[in-house]
Amino acid sequence: MTHPVPPLLQPVVDRLLAFLAQEGCTDAEFDAVAAELFAFQFANDEPYRRFCQRRGMAPHRLQGWRQIPPVPISAFKDATLTCVPPADCERIFMTSGTTRGEVKGRNHHPTIAVWDVSMRRNFERRFLQGARQMPMVLLFPDEAELRNSSLARYLSLAARTFGAPGGRSYVSVASGLDVDGVCAALAQAQAGGQPIAILGASASFVHLLDALQARSLAFALPAGSRILDTGGYKNQSRELAPDAFYDALVRAFGVPRERCINMYGMTELSSQFYDDGNAVVPSVKSGPHWVRTRVVDPLTGRDVPAGQRGVLAHCDLANFNSATAILTEDVGVATDHGFLLLGRAQGAQAKGCSLAVQEFLEAARA
Repeated sequence: MTHPVPPLLQPVVDRLLAFLAQEGCTDAEFDAVAAELFAFQFANDEPYRRFCQRRGMAPHRLQGWRQIPPVPISAFKDATLTCVPPADCERIFMTSGTTRGEVKGRNHHPTIAVWDVSMRRNFERRFLQGARQMPMVLLFPDEAELRNSSLARYLSLAARTFGAPGGRSYVSVASGLDVDGVCAALAQAQAGGQPIAILGASASFVHLLDALQARSLAFALPAGSRILDTGGYKNQSRELAPDAFYDALVRAFGVPRERCINMYGMTELSSQFYDDGNAVVPSVKSGPHWVRTRVVDPLTGRDVPAGQRGVLAHCDLANFNSATAILTEDVGVATDHGFLLLGRAQGAQAKGCSLAVQEFLEAARA
């Protein structure tokens, strides 16, 4: 059953779906859509409007996407950022949180259609790279179990849209990782010579690696097989340095590091970033044509000089209902074709992110 799009949003959704369907865009085209969405959010998202006014920015002043004030990512936990009432939203994705009782960030989606198109178009180009109907082993619960998880939606949609029949999730909330099931699926692919894709949370891969090591098991998956990991560890497993992690994947599955793709995404956005494999780490991440990234000083909001570390700020046009511009708590360095993701903000950068959150909340509650 299709969820009806609120009348207020129908022109916005139609415009975005057409834009996402394009094969790329010019800077001027990106700025035009960004300006339209900023004006829409300024008019209909009250906490965000107050924040922008405090920053001295309004639609008539905007001269390009870089001037759109980015919402600190932690503000999604404390403010309701949406242009329509939450009750009118088809899906509300929530952050996982790391402690019991922690307030979760929420991103409201009046229609999931834009999010789905963003995911499918980018996933097909960056991960599949021409492959079709691959068996998919998912190391994360199905979205039927975790309806408010954007990662569960992402993986389930990947399997439904691009996976061969029989692919499924091998992790459940109730019983955890089905190691026997994963091993059976990988053994079948190995014996049949059919490439297979393993996709899941980084922490789930660590649990699987430990289980295979305990069984003295390793696979030599067919050429063309590939791996996608995402999400980091979040205290859900032991943590591995990137080189050690990807080397362990090679040993366990026989998939070369250039076929081990890392996806970088977050609940508060509606699009994902990918690298082109991890033969060398850190790898360059980049997004689709409807996303742009700045590297900023969180205290000033200004771009840092080329080659210097700063905090990543993303402008994701698919994030049309809450805020297109997001200030993360991730440190990175800009490159010619994207950015290097270097970890979480620490020290002065973390303090700058906290002050940005405080500023947003003071403005939103004014």
